[in-house]
Amino acid sequence: MQQAKDKTLLIKNAKVVVTMNDTREEIKNGAIFIRNNIIEQVGPSAELPQEADEIIDAAHHVAIPGLVNTHHHMYQSLTRAIPAAQNGELFNWLTNLYPIWAGLTPEMIKVSTLTAMAELILSGCTTSSDHLYIYPNKTRLDDSLEAAAEIGMRFHGARGAMSVGQSKGGLPPDRVVEDEEAILKDTRRLIESYHDASRHAMQRIVVAPCSPFSVSRDLMREAANLARHYKVSLHTHLAENVSDIAYSREKFNMTPAEYAEDCGWVGHDVWHAHCVQLDDHGIALFARTGTGVAHCPCSNMRLASGIAPIRKMIDAGVPVGLGVDGSASNDSAHMMGEVRQAMLLQRVGFGPDAMTARQALEIATLGGAKVLNRDDIGALKPGMSADVVLFDTRQIGFAGGQHDPVAALVFCTPANVAWSIINGRVVVREGQCTTIDLGTVMERHNALSLELAEAAR
Repeated sequence: MQQAKDKTLLIKNAKVVVTMNDTREEIKNGAIFIRNNIIEQVGPSAELPQEADEIIDAAHHVAIPGLVNTHHHMYQSLTRAIPAAQNGELFNWLTNLYPIWAGLTPEMIKVSTLTAMAELILSGCTTSSDHLYIYPNKTRLDDSLEAAAEIGMRFHGARGAMSVGQSKGGLPPDRVVEDEEAILKDTRRLIESYHDASRHAMQRIVVAPCSPFSVSRDLMREAANLARHYKVSLHTHLAENVSDIAYSREKFNMTPAEYAEDCGWVGHDVWHAHCVQLDDHGIALFARTGTGVAHCPCSNMRLASGIAPIRKMIDAGVPVGLGVDGSASNDSAHMMGEVRQAMLLQRVGFGPDAMTARQALEIATLGGAKVLNRDDIGALKPGMSADVVLFDTRQIGFAGGQHDPVAALVFCTPANVAWSIINGRVVVREGQCTTIDLGTVMERHNALSLELAEAAR
């Protein structure tokens, strides 16, 4: 049987290639040579092969590793700027939105995932996690997984769950919670059907009960046991705001970090979203155990949750990645915008030197890779997955910022990509999605969004 011919792709003449390699090398007039789905060579354009099946002339462009989004709820793109949820903190916001989300359908999950992923990809993201924790009307995580495969995004699908409704002292309405045995059974099904543990995998499954205030202690522990049996990652929300802390102390007589440790939710295979109110003991615990944090600055500002002590976490050795969070608590899924806000928010909280542009970029690339427990993404170097994005520095937002075009990506108005290559495949070409008809998807998405809100009135 004849073997398929290798496909090669050459990106050349880049203004700068930001490698994020071990020495954080930045190569002027750089090039990247890709074979199939793996980076084979990175270096000055003159020193790399000059021929390939496809050649992208990246003159005037900055090339960076694809950004990694470690926390999202993609279905929430259907409920952006809902009037009743515009001005509340977390628990108020959730209480207003749960009744709307109870009307979600399988089509809504798929279309909203396509929309959210397109927004992420256009903003520089190539790998994303998505935490889907509400399953009404026969919706399944499979709906999200199908969308990811269609658009071509590297995807960690997190099988979320809620099992403690209002009648048992939880926050969600009883009609949107599930039976715990059914949750564990479906999680096993998803792992066995979809999880790919190999290097360069495009789809992985994550075990992800929603939060300590929406599932039982038993489910937290059983979920951890299940994840370790299958050697998959664990994810949940933790210590998001002061109400979160108060709930944990009242219900469990522990801080959120103590509760996480008690349930087996620490380790290199675990990452928690937000951790805005993580105390010094929690930071030390996470650093010691390699437990990761998904920092979501826009959402934390939108819901007035506070400023996560990210500088302190990084200095202590906690793995930190970046997340856009749900599109209803951020109302944006622009990854480069999130990078900018991560830098700015640390400065507001902890001083002008609390975070540099390059440190923010590192959190969004190498940091996200570590949080997702991957060693094949987050850097442009031989042997890594071919996930590369190119930003055109000739846009108006970068005018006057050519002194340091890498820093300009973060300091200046967040831009969309000109090119995105995911797993060696061009998914954005000259600013346009190549894998889906985005206009048609958005039109359907807007119709479904109105339908969802109307049904809850």
